[in-house]
Amino acid sequence: MKWLELSFNTNNKYMIKVTFPDGSVREYSKGSTAYQIAESISPRLANDILAASINDEIIEINRPITADCKIKLHKWDDEQAKHAFWHTSAHLLAEALQELYPGIQFGIGPAIESGFYYDVMPAQGVVIKESDLPTIEKKMAELVTRKENVVRQEISKADALKMFADKGETFKCELINDLEDGTITTYTQGNFTDLCRGPHLINTADIKAIKLISVAGAYWRGDEKRPQMTRIYGISFPKKKMLDEYLVLMEEAKKRDHRKIGKELELFAFSDAVGKGLPLWLPKGTALRLRLEEFLKRIQKRFGYQQVMTPHIGQKELWVTSGHYAKYGKDSFQPIHTPEEGEEYLLKPMNCPHHCEIYKVSPHSYKDLPLRYAEFGTVYRYEQSGELHGLTRVRSFTQDDAHIFCRPDQLKEEFMKVMDIIFIIFKALNFDNFEAQISLRDPNNKEKYIGSDEVWEKAESAIIEACEYKGLKAKVELGEAAFYGPKLDFMVKDAIGRRWQLGTIQVDYNLPERFNLEYTGADNLKHRPVMIHRAPFGSMERFVAVLIEHTGGKFPLWLTPDQAVILPISEKFNDYAQKVANELSQYDIRAIVDDRNEKIGRKIRDNELKRIPYLLIVGENEMNNNIVSVRKQGEGVVGEQTPKEFADMVNDIIKSMMSDF
Repeated sequence: MKWLELSFNTNNKYMIKVTFPDGSVREYSKGSTAYQIAESISPRLANDILAASINDEIIEINRPITADCKIKLHKWDDEQAKHAFWHTSAHLLAEALQELYPGIQFGIGPAIESGFYYDVMPAQGVVIKESDLPTIEKKMAELVTRKENVVRQEISKADALKMFADKGETFKCELINDLEDGTITTYTQGNFTDLCRGPHLINTADIKAIKLISVAGAYWRGDEKRPQMTRIYGISFPKKKMLDEYLVLMEEAKKRDHRKIGKELELFAFSDAVGKGLPLWLPKGTALRLRLEEFLKRIQKRFGYQQVMTPHIGQKELWVTSGHYAKYGKDSFQPIHTPEEGEEYLLKPMNCPHHCEIYKVSPHSYKDLPLRYAEFGTVYRYEQSGELHGLTRVRSFTQDDAHIFCRPDQLKEEFMKVMDIIFIIFKALNFDNFEAQISLRDPNNKEKYIGSDEVWEKAESAIIEACEYKGLKAKVELGEAAFYGPKLDFMVKDAIGRRWQLGTIQVDYNLPERFNLEYTGADNLKHRPVMIHRAPFGSMERFVAVLIEHTGGKFPLWLTPDQAVILPISEKFNDYAQKVANELSQYDIRAIVDDRNEKIGRKIRDNELKRIPYLLIVGENEMNNNIVSVRKQGEGVVGEQTPKEFADMVNDIIKSMMSDF
C-alpha cells in the first residue's frame, strides 16, 4: 500500500493514548494513522481495514490522529467500512460520468444502506438511460485500474465557491452557500474533485466489482418545485464473488417483491382514480390484515389495553399544540377549510394528540395508572410521488398504535412489557433474526427537538436501562430520535437477509406537558404522567409488505387467506367439491373451489403458484367415499382423509403453532 507512505510521521516526539474497544490502551506517536495503528497489531489487519472510527467519528485510515482517543478499526463486514467503500464508489461513478458526458453537473452522491447513488444533470439534450449503464460501468472499471489516491483537502468557503463556480457547478455552489466557513472539505481522485465531508477509502484500487443497477428521476433536494435530476444507483464490492452472490440475492428479491405477489394473490391494489399512494385492500388482503389485527388485539387484552377509536381529521390547533404542525406542517396534506370562516382541519397525520384528549376526558388518580389506549388508526402523510413504493411508502396507512400513560416509577416496567409484545409478534411470524437500535437525540443539534435536557435525559436513561434489564443488545444511534423523545426501533432481517424497520417504542415527557395532562398523586398534588408511544407492527401496510417478502407469499397456516383449495377433476364433481368446502367451513377451515373447466394437472400447477397450503383433489372415488385426496404445497401427496379428518389435522397444526401465544 504505497499510497499510505505519505501519511506516516515517525519523527514526532509527542505521544497519544489510544483506547481500543476491549478497553486496552496503547501509546503511539502523535500524528499516527489508523493504518499504522492496525499494522502495529497485525499486517493482515492493516490490509483488511477500510475505515476507522475515532471517538465515534468515521475517518480515513491515513488521516493523522493528533490527540488521545477511542478507536475502532472497520473491516468490510462493518457498516462503517461499507459506508466509506460505497461513498468512494459514488465518486468513482461521478468521475466516470465526467469523462463520458462533458458539461454534466453533479448534485449529491451518498452511500446508502445497500450501495450508492449520484444525482446528476447531464448537458442539455443529453439523456442517460438504462442501456447506457454498461458503458459507464466499463469506464469505472478502467478508472479503478489507475489505482488513484483519494485526497482530502480542507478549503475556505470563498475558494470552494470559486472552484465550483469556475466549473459551472451551480448545484455544488448552492450546497456550499449553506455551509459554514471552516467546515468545508473536498476529495479528489484523478481529475475529479467533489465537495464532500467524507469519509472515503484512501485509494480506488479496493473497488474490485461494480454493478450499476438502475436510473431514476429525483428532484433536486427532494423539492418537486426544483429541477428533476437523473439518479443513478449502483453497488460495489471488494470481491467479484460478493457481487455474484448479491446479484443472485436480487433475483430472489424480485421474485419476492410484495407488489408482484400482492397482485398474484389478490391482496391489494392501487387506482389512479383514487390517488397515488392510497392502497385498496381487496377481500383476501383485508381478511389477512384483520387476522393480524385480531391476533394483536388478543395479546393486548392480556396486557391490559383498552381499544379506542378516533376521527380521521382534527382541528389544526390540535397539531399546533402537539408541535407536529410546526415540524411537519408545510410538508403535510394542507388544511381543510370549512364553510365556517377561520375553521381549519387536518387529515390526521398521527394518533397521539387524539389519545391525549381521550386521557383528558376525566380526572385521574395515581391509582388509575397506567392507562393503555390502543387503536388501529388510519393516518395520512404526504409523500412525494417519486418516493412512493408499493405498501412500504404510502400516503395513507394504519398504525397499530397505542399510548400508555403512566407514572414515572412505572415507566421501566411498562416499557419492558411493550418489548415483550414485540417479541411475541416476531416469534409468531418467524422473524427470528432482528436487531434493536436505541435512537437518541443529537447532542450537538438540540434545537431539532422539543423539551428540556432533564426530560430527555430521563427518557433516554429509561430506554437504556430497560434494554440492559432484558439483556437486549441494542446499537445506539445519535440523532435518530423522534423530535419529541427517544425511541427503541426494531429492525428485522427477512429470509434473504434484508433489513426492515418494523416495531418502535418511544418515551415522551413532552406531549403530556404540551397537553397539560395530569393525575393526582398519593400526596394529593398534581403530577404529569409519562407517555409511551408504541406500534409493534409499525404500520399494517408496511408490515404486510415485509411479511410478503419474508415468506415469499407462503404465509403461516393460521394467517393465510386460503388454507385449502378443492380441485374437482371434472365438472361433474363440482357439486361435491362445494359440499366439501361448506363442511370445512363449519370446522373454521378457509377453503375455496377451483371449478374451472381445466385439466387437473393445470389446476394443481396454478394453485401451487397461488401458494395455497393444501390442495384437495376430488373425483369419483372421493365422492363415493366422502373423502378428499390431500396434497401439501411443496411436499406432494399426504393421503386420503375425510373432510373432518383434514379439518382436525389443520386445526391441530394451528393449535400447536399458536400454543405459546
